[in-house]
Amino acid sequence: MINRASITVAIILLVCLNGFAQPTHLYEIGIRDSLYSSTLEEQRIFWIQYPDNYDPGSQQKYPVVYILDGEVHLQAAATVQSYYWGGFMPEMILVGISNGTNRTRDLTTSEIKLRHGRAYGEENGGADKFTAFIEKELIPYIESKYPVTPYRTLVGHSYAGLFTISTLLNHPALFDNYLAIDPSLDWDHQKLLKQSQELLDGEDYKGKSLFLSLGGQLHMQNSDIDINNVMEDSSEYTLFARSNIEFSKIAKNSDLNFHWKYYERDLHGSVSLPSILDGLIYLFDWYPIEHPERFNSPDTPKDELVQLIRKRESKLKAHFGYFVPPFEEALLSMLGFMNMEWGEKEKSLAFFQLTVEYFPRSANAYESLADCYESQNDLINALKNVTRAYELSGNEYHKNRMEELKEKMQRFR
Repeated sequence: MINRASITVAIILLVCLNGFAQPTHLYEIGIRDSLYSSTLEEQRIFWIQYPDNYDPGSQQKYPVVYILDGEVHLQAAATVQSYYWGGFMPEMILVGISNGTNRTRDLTTSEIKLRHGRAYGEENGGADKFTAFIEKELIPYIESKYPVTPYRTLVGHSYAGLFTISTLLNHPALFDNYLAIDPSLDWDHQKLLKQSQELLDGEDYKGKSLFLSLGGQLHMQNSDIDINNVMEDSSEYTLFARSNIEFSKIAKNSDLNFHWKYYERDLHGSVSLPSILDGLIYLFDWYPIEHPERFNSPDTPKDELVQLIRKRESKLKAHFGYFVPPFEEALLSMLGFMNMEWGEKEKSLAFFQLTVEYFPRSANAYESLADCYESQNDLINALKNVTRAYELSGNEYHKNRMEELKEKMQRFR
């Protein structure tokens, strides 16, 4: 009689010894696109996922996240962004790069002939060419066709995690953030790991961030091996885990903004989802609004609130490298109307004026500022801002509002 448990264990072990094969299921939640790569001499597929609030008529541009093995991990990244944008991270465009074919060739960082003492016939060691494809073909294509900024994040799992760390070490300027999920740093007898100390010492990594995760599969045959004693084991079964832990020790002493996390309850195949969640939150830990409670209190002075907004404006510009409105238009407008209800005239006016300053092409921003002026019986400025809203929108509603304000001004003369 066949022992099903033995077959399961054997399959798991085989998968682990052959580089943790990726699942074959495909989630096409984004827009499918492709381009021909002269570097790789083949057509390459990828998917574009826009933010939930994307407006094709807007001129807004977004930071971009490039996700390797996009057919597997794009859904996880999109789910995380859908739940956590705004409060924890900015709205971003996600690019899921397909690695469904020639995955080992593209993502491994050096060429080998033997693996685990056996002949290794699969094509490998083509990471340099795949990096050239991303740098010279894919990124220029994305930046010419889609509304993205030059602020980039790279996400990779397993062999793609190895590729992610290699990109950081050898091409640090290519991305701002790097998220390496259970990376295969044991590849080629830890060749990249052994080079990492010299590479990290020889380059300025200030301003670069790396989140690295390790799954709970520390040893495939010995459940007594845990995170506290795994470094004492010298077998090949723990080489994967030991490689990641050794790299984390090196990275902690570098200029990198670095964080490492161990997921004891996750397997190699499940660790991607929590890693993408925790990783993106960590990589954007500077993004959340500071002191939100001060904005929710009617007792907070106007000048303090404006100062908090200006401070956030400076912080975002320092991190992104370009100007970004410190608050979403809807949030500034909401704060304005909230303070109108509280009877805080100066604060409500300040929020609406900031909305117009940060979103000068928004008819709604001018209309809201006009509402504020009208509530304070400043009909001249109310009419001025409704007129500007009409110039931007050409909307009949704004035209009617202009006429209503003119009639109201006539009655008060």
